[in-house]
Amino acid sequence: MTWHHEPLAGFDLETTGTDPLDARIVTAAVVVVRAGEPAERRTWLADPGIRIPAQASAIHGISTERAAAEGRAAREVVAEVAETLADHWARGIPVVAYNAAFDLTLLAAELHRHGLPPLAEAGPVIDPYTIDRAVDRYRRGKRTLEAVCTEYGVALDTAHDAASDALAAAHVAIAIADRHAQVASLAPAELHDRQIHWYAEWAADFQSFLRRKGDPSATVDGTWPFRRPATVSG
Repeated sequence: MTWHHEPLAGFDLETTGTDPLDARIVTAAVVVVRAGEPAERRTWLADPGIRIPAQASAIHGISTERAAAEGRAAREVVAEVAETLADHWARGIPVVAYNAAFDLTLLAAELHRHGLPPLAEAGPVIDPYTIDRAVDRYRRGKRTLEAVCTEYGVALDTAHDAASDALAAAHVAIAIADRHAQVASLAPAELHDRQIHWYAEWAADFQSFLRRKGDPSATVDGTWPFRRPATVSG
């Protein structure tokens, strides 16, 4: 059996912002999919310890007041999320994260911020965002999770709900493998290594595009699946 018929752990974060080295976790989810169906689910609501900007609340629906009243201490949530991912990797279950470079970098930054052990060497990671860009490079349109779900016929119940997004990411990974035999045929570790190269190639191309468009100093980090922060805010 190929990897997309084996258990997968979908992972998603909803956060206070868009800079992974500065933003904080608000909600998190890990959803294990077996035979294409959700089999296990863990969700977290954290009090990030800072105000949640209105624009972020408008996306995921969590206000500063709700997070403070109902959320757990951020340090506890960060530790448990990292431990849960590490447990799945130890059991040989790939972690599926849509745009893994954002979510895993943010998690690594949060671990650093709270003085917790760093994220172990992650793997295998399956990132439908990176894979889709590589195998269908010239398709027009957006590459948001919602748009890619539409492209592959995947239901997304509630966009920007961490559990819904985590489940949808796993289903998109399965759908990509169903459509592209060359993806399905790779072992998870080999697919992980391919994504490192695909992401670096995309970053180099995008950096060149930005510089041609008039920003000679534009830099796009090509590190995947996450950057290890030297310093973080807060």
